[in-house]
Amino acid sequence: MPEYPDCFNGTTDVWNRQLALSLGVPQLANTILSMAFNSAVIVTVLLSKALHKPIFILFCNLAISDLLSSSSSFWITTLFLLDPESTVLGYKGLLVPYAFYTMSILATIYNLVVIGIERYLAVTECLRMRYRVTRNQTLGTALVAWLFAFSLGFMPLMGWNCLGKANISALYSPLCIDYLIFITIPHCAVALILPLFTYTNIIGFLRKQTVAMVALGQAQATYKLAEIQVARTSVFIWLLAMLSYTPIFIGVLLDLAYEDCPGDLSRGVYVFRNLTAMMITLNSLGNPIIYTLKIKKLRRGLKSLKNPSTNRIHVLAVGHR
Repeated sequence: MPEYPDCFNGTTDVWNRQLALSLGVPQLANTILSMAFNSAVIVTVLLSKALHKPIFILFCNLAISDLLSSSSSFWITTLFLLDPESTVLGYKGLLVPYAFYTMSILATIYNLVVIGIERYLAVTECLRMRYRVTRNQTLGTALVAWLFAFSLGFMPLMGWNCLGKANISALYSPLCIDYLIFITIPHCAVALILPLFTYTNIIGFLRKQTVAMVALGQAQATYKLAEIQVARTSVFIWLLAMLSYTPIFIGVLLDLAYEDCPGDLSRGVYVFRNLTAMMITLNSLGNPIIYTLKIKKLRRGLKSLKNPSTNRIHVLAVGHR
């Protein structure tokens, strides 16, 4: 495990101006675009009473966490452009933006998991007429998710940092490498495994319903369409999560393996670090597109809940698009 609190003299030659601009400017553009998309989702949900439903509350909560993630990334990228070497050497001023960035990423992961669970309950239990997620339950779950995200994300500000200490991260100084392992590895696993498990179970449930309805000679096309829609959207969700969180997972493993001083690492390692931040921002940009781009269909779906149950599976499936 790396131990190098004083192994450099305060200067490095990792970055040059052209390379910093080539990485920083596209990242700023991505964060601005992501902030605009997520702000639009938040305003739309807040201003429309028809969207004050559990699933839309979760969409809005996801947009808030993605907005914070993009804003924090904008903050960090601005600091990077102003002084690229500061992100190699690490200093106290980076702790606050890193803490907000970590908190917002954790909140996004929790929200994605909760949305998957809510969709599972909507498709399975709602169709059986046994259970319905209420607004208060949704708000309570969202609050718990934010409490966990805040508690874990702000640990560096509460003392778990490596300013002037051993075990400092080479890529994300002044964070500690053991903190990064504690946060990154289990949450990346959660972001990849739980949504895959949830949506696989949803597709399996729809397939069973298709077989049952075919046996009765009813609604074959409706259930088949629902299965295709859910499968397509589930693949998009999982691929986006994999592309977004796998690079930072790899980055932390590389960080753990390095024993050199930060300034002695190759430039490519730091370029890879910045690219992982871009992938996180693309996740924040992709979420509102995947979950709420077809918000008109979602609204029509809500109105269709008053129709007979043969149409309800189609409505719930559209909610996944």
